[in-house]
Amino acid sequence: MPERLLIVRLGSMGDVLHALPAAAALREAFPESEIGWAIERRWTPLLVCDETSLEGPRSPQRPLVDHVHVVNTLAWRKAPYAVETWVEVLNTFRGLRAQRYEVAIDFQGSIKSALVAQLAGAGSRIGFSTPREKPATMFYTSVVAPSGRHVIEQNFSLVSTLGVPHIAGFAMCGSVLPRDPAAESSIEARVPHPDWGWKGGQRIALLNPGAGWGAKQWPAARYGEVARLLGDDGILSLVNYGPGEEELARAVEAASGGNARAILCTLSELIALIRRAALFIGGDTGPMHLAAALGVPVVALFGPTDPARNGPYSMRAIVLRHPASRTDMSHSAEPDPGLLSITAADVITAARRLLEVAA
Repeated sequence: MPERLLIVRLGSMGDVLHALPAAAALREAFPESEIGWAIERRWTPLLVCDETSLEGPRSPQRPLVDHVHVVNTLAWRKAPYAVETWVEVLNTFRGLRAQRYEVAIDFQGSIKSALVAQLAGAGSRIGFSTPREKPATMFYTSVVAPSGRHVIEQNFSLVSTLGVPHIAGFAMCGSVLPRDPAAESSIEARVPHPDWGWKGGQRIALLNPGAGWGAKQWPAARYGEVARLLGDDGILSLVNYGPGEEELARAVEAASGGNARAILCTLSELIALIRRAALFIGGDTGPMHLAAALGVPVVALFGPTDPARNGPYSMRAIVLRHPASRTDMSHSAEPDPGLLSITAADVITAARRLLEVAA
């Protein structure tokens, strides 16, 4: 049994969440082992609350890992020649090496992540035989052929080399996501807002109109139409949006007939908000995978990405994808014709089915 394990999955949100089941299985298989995770700063709330120590005894504020190692490559690339950058880089890798990890598991499969595993000093470094960037294999001591169609299943291929069974981590991962008291209090105070015309006991649907690129984005007007139809069922829709997406969120609001309200959250607040939601509707995005991980019913709208590989890994989800959609990772800004063929009526039918089961 390895006593000290390092997980390397630097980002992004969905990818970190896809690694959580395998990480949870590691924790279940090796409850006494020290487990660390190397991750980009912006995604640390998926592992630890903002005001909680990055290491020490586990708690609801850091339930899964004993050590969180912030690998701040985003900031490092912005100022690669600054003295402060090099001081931070050296301190980061000193901190990694100080833990004397025996095994490092690279779930990311990039040169960058494989190099992190190497520089951490782990004697055994496990990665995929066909990583995202082929040169990453130069840094591994063991390579594993991925098995399974979904990325979560493929991630289990890596931990299975340590004798961890597949089934151990297939449950929802809500229990290994941090519970941030400050974020919970903030959402408690903000939702519902007094000006929203809230009716006691009214359920919340969270809509997420944003997407990584244009071809994955369902029209804002249709999200607004869905919010209006949900309003007829007595459900209030909140529109989650991130930086640069305010115009998109306001367009959903405008199309909703007063049944949707835009809300901007930190990642910790988003976790708290999704925990309160009765339903999530959105495309292939990090927030959609977060809702699935928390066990919230999900209507997932897919276009150019393959739901068999990247879909919500949940029994409480309905995936809508038109036969006209073809898998295409070109990051096109042009709307996907298949995605545009999905109607608001299709979405509301799926939503009502999930809500009826949940009730």
